[in-house]
Amino acid sequence: MKKNQLGKSDIYVSELTLGCMSLGTNLQRANSIIDAALEAGINHLDTADLYDYGVNEEIVGNAIKGKRDKIILTSKVGNHFNRKKKESFWDPSKEHIIKGCKESLHRLQTDYIDFYMLHGGTIDDPIDQSIEAFEELKQEGVIRGYGISSIRPNVIREYVKRSNMDAVMMQYNLLDTRPEEEILDLLHANSINVLARGPLAKGMLSNNAAVQIDSKGQDGFLDYSYAELKKIHSIITETYLKESSLNEIALKYVLKHPAVASAVFGASSLDQLKENTLHDYSKALTHYLYLDIQKVTKPIKYTQHR
Repeated sequence: MKKNQLGKSDIYVSELTLGCMSLGTNLQRANSIIDAALEAGINHLDTADLYDYGVNEEIVGNAIKGKRDKIILTSKVGNHFNRKKKESFWDPSKEHIIKGCKESLHRLQTDYIDFYMLHGGTIDDPIDQSIEAFEELKQEGVIRGYGISSIRPNVIREYVKRSNMDAVMMQYNLLDTRPEEEILDLLHANSINVLARGPLAKGMLSNNAAVQIDSKGQDGFLDYSYAELKKIHSIITETYLKESSLNEIALKYVLKHPAVASAVFGASSLDQLKENTLHDYSKALTHYLYLDIQKVTKPIKYTQHR
């Protein structure tokens, strides 16, 4: 599987990333999914301190024992959390980021995190203080690169201007094309890459889309009504799935833009992992198909998330 550079760093991630939030708490199953991902050519695992209030990092840490040199490991910080009460609150302060990193290193049983992200952010955050924390962690050698996980254009612009970040994680899929309007080209022009999460839109762009739309799309999705979701699925199924699966088209769609380094998908079973990794990703979506699919969906803009 092709590997893409994150920004100007020396970090290269596979075109597909295993999002570990869905792994669950069964260590044996998590081990088997991670092993299968590595065998399929995936080298990038994404977790966060907040997932299962630290338990997910512990699961990942145990699962990668003896394999650390084969893995690019990403985690996130920015939330104080209480595991017993299952409560959390936002804190992007320098003190918390540095403390949170050390706690993540302990849970992950490693002495460094390859890529470290602020897990959210608002325009009212002490942005320079947050950046200073990441820069110090990088100088210390406990992280190799940093960025933010955000869909807020105004926040992203501030980090583009003020920081040396290498990548931004954001939701992006062929239903949620908001990044195309004002973010992707900006990041590409500044040599900053995108880790595209949610490429399958909660399963509504997966091979099981019909069931997932009925389950999760009854109240619509972003600017799409339930009827529109059903219509889009029908058109794509009837027109484009002769030689491809919906999973493949959805993943290759987000990988088409040059800013996108990796598509981040979750898997809670080996079958879900295989659905996303059995395709030939050396063959990109054709430009014709890319433009054609854009005609089936509609452009939408960020409104609330500013």
